[in-house]
Amino acid sequence: MTGSWEELVSTALVGAGRRAVPPESLLERAAEQVVRMRAGRRPGRGTPPAPAAEETLPPVPRAAAARLARMLAGEQNRLLTEWLETAAARRVRVPAATIPALLDLGARDRSIRAHLGAVTGARGRWLAGLNSAWAYLLEEPAHEPPGEVWELGTSGDRRAFLAATRRRDPAAARELLERGWSAETPEDRAVFVTILAEGLGMADEPFLEAALDDRRREVRQAAADLLTRLPRSRLAHRMTARASRFVTGNGPGISAEPPADCDGEMERDGVRARPPAGMETRGWWLQQVVAHTPLSFWPGHLGMPPDEIARTRIGDWEREVRMGWTRAAILQRDATWARALFEAEPLTDLLAVLPPEERSHRAAELVAGHPVDGQLVMMLGGVPRPWGSQLARAVLKKIVETTRTQPWNAGELIRLAGERFDPAAYAHAGEVPELAATLRFRFDMLKELS
Repeated sequence: MTGSWEELVSTALVGAGRRAVPPESLLERAAEQVVRMRAGRRPGRGTPPAPAAEETLPPVPRAAAARLARMLAGEQNRLLTEWLETAAARRVRVPAATIPALLDLGARDRSIRAHLGAVTGARGRWLAGLNSAWAYLLEEPAHEPPGEVWELGTSGDRRAFLAATRRRDPAAARELLERGWSAETPEDRAVFVTILAEGLGMADEPFLEAALDDRRREVRQAAADLLTRLPRSRLAHRMTARASRFVTGNGPGISAEPPADCDGEMERDGVRARPPAGMETRGWWLQQVVAHTPLSFWPGHLGMPPDEIARTRIGDWEREVRMGWTRAAILQRDATWARALFEAEPLTDLLAVLPPEERSHRAAELVAGHPVDGQLVMMLGGVPRPWGSQLARAVLKKIVETTRTQPWNAGELIRLAGERFDPAAYAHAGEVPELAATLRFRFDMLKELS
């Protein structure tokens, strides 16, 4: 056998035994060939990259920079997302020396990418242009860019500009989209539609109705979700007509019969034909129709108020109908329905629709009556920070009780509480030293960034 690289690769693929080559000999020849290939290559003549643009954001304070370095080294690294989020809101940039480590983290963790776009400044974008593993940063928005970025900017900067325009003038943002809609990429079209949630109104209905004809499923789905929040939209009327056939009153109860098929018109309206793994196909269609039907339709159609509807038995398709109502309450941000559905089944997702004080009260009730286990931690994980005082007191009491009786079972709840409590509460958490230490760390962290 000759030592060419192609033959060595071929031998490795078919098996050294089939070509009478001992495996160790194959590896030795491969190593030798690599050395030959490298030694025989002439060094190229590169040109240095252009320097990074001038920074426009001030650096973080020195104490905050030092704390960031410690967090990147492992100290309280669960709090890194909050540090980045706060720094982005303060419009400051991280030290240049920390940017490579942060970009490496962002390559693995998508949840922090938007913050990195804001805090790594011009140097971060410059580095992202030199390393393909960091190129994702170029798609994330920096701080609000100037107007000309709409024609020439990156995808992330254009999203930031459209969102800022939508906040100032909803009609101007929609007209901006309409003018160049056909030239946008499918990925950008899907994101741009979601930005219209800010200031959504019936003036947006014709544009969103047209978006239901988009070739990209994500665009159609985003448009359908927004149209569901407009009870007078054409999609809402079509979904209401379907729902009136599939879910009906049955004396004191409710009957449900899912669609026999998912036709093209249903798919256009955002109903996905293929169900998630493990879900019955027709039930999946039923759930989506219910989820995109205006909640204001049901009391008149079923002859009972939301709280009574949420308690009423439905039959074979009860789970699908209830999940549809839950999704509708979240999409339509309907606190009345969220409250009624939560009373029937306390799902954490519904808490986000409720006013903050009520959310804290209801979560506190769940904590008081539930043992510390994975389900409780998962439920609390869905309640954003900062937790209200009532919920914080209930969780602290639960931690103290559990630490005394089952200390091995309290660790994850302590860590979660450390991330979600108001950090000023560190002075009241002395009975749980680990919790007090995390809260004090956050208190100092946020003070440094301010």
